[in-house]
Amino acid sequence: MGQARQPRRAQALDGELGAAVARAQQGDEAAFAVAYRIVQPGLLGFLHGIVGDDAEDVASDAWLEISRDLGRFKGDGAGFRGWTATIARHRALDHLRRRRVRPRAGGTEQDVLDLPGPHDTHDQALESLSTERALELVRRLPRDQAEAVLLRVVVGLDGPASARVLGKRPGAVRTAAHRGLKRLACQLGLDSAADAGVTDETSHALGEST
Repeated sequence: MGQARQPRRAQALDGELGAAVARAQQGDEAAFAVAYRIVQPGLLGFLHGIVGDDAEDVASDAWLEISRDLGRFKGDGAGFRGWTATIARHRALDHLRRRRVRPRAGGTEQDVLDLPGPHDTHDQALESLSTERALELVRRLPRDQAEAVLLRVVVGLDGPASARVLGKRPGAVRTAAHRGLKRLACQLGLDSAADAGVTDETSHALGEST
């Protein structure tokens, strides 16, 4: 499953992303396409965790706003990923309010597993054996835990950036992510691990970068 390693791949491309955004702000459409290619897989996965099958439509609305307000953005590649995640989350919550549907208790959709990735079919099949169940379990987490885990695992943001997206203190987001990952670890049979190692082991199973 290619999506499992998307956060590490996205972070490795943050230098390229920052340069592409800078060129896009000067009107380079090809550079904007590069930024879209780097950011979209994780962003779409995050939106699937909030609005399910409507993720594509919400992502389109988010990218319209991103392109419109691109000139206002200031920051590097990692900052751009956080900024786009914030916009996407706002559009997702607006979408749910229009439908008068509460955000689900959290988690991701199985469609996250189908996002394109850099590995061939054989590698994807092998990786899905260890990650598919973990991603399925995310949907059962409380919303605050699920969003924290999704931002760390699917979008690939660090703790402070995730906190900015959610409008919470970094400590609160770290706690939510830790509790969510610890709960997942228990459900994945890692509950005998030492408390300090739970987050690392579960994050590895989910593909989160540290």
